Amino acid sequence: MPQSPVIENRSGQRYVAAFPIRAEWDTNDGVHIVAEGETDNVGPEGTLIHLQRDLPPVGGRVNLLVLGDDGEKLRVIAEVLRIERNPSHPQAALQVLGETAEWRGLVWEEAAIKMSQSDDDYDEDDF
Repeated sequence: MPQSPVIENRSGQRYVAAFPIRAEWDTNDGVHIVAEGETDNVGPEGTLIHLQRDLPPVGGRVNLLVLGDDGEKLRVIAEVLRIERNPSHPQAALQVLGETAEWRGLVWEEAAIKMSQSDDDYDEDDF
């Protein structure tokens, strides 16, 4: 049976970067959830986050706070595109709504810098 091709909707390069985050959302039952975690990777318009337990519903909105060394780096609203219910590593893919210029400047570009610095620190001759 032929398989349908997978369409890739991502725009721009994604960088592996672990920024601490706090996510808030309301469940379908009206319960307000506050969860902490970190980003797994960062793209120019979204991120894949790892949360400890609770995951937001697909299609829902999340108030996402990205934390930096000095506290709050950026607060954005994001839509949940998909979730991964892996018991050991639950994840949610989020697309930033609205503040994409701020996201690119404060989060995505910093992730690129951190990744290039880690590449500079890695030398295959050291192993």
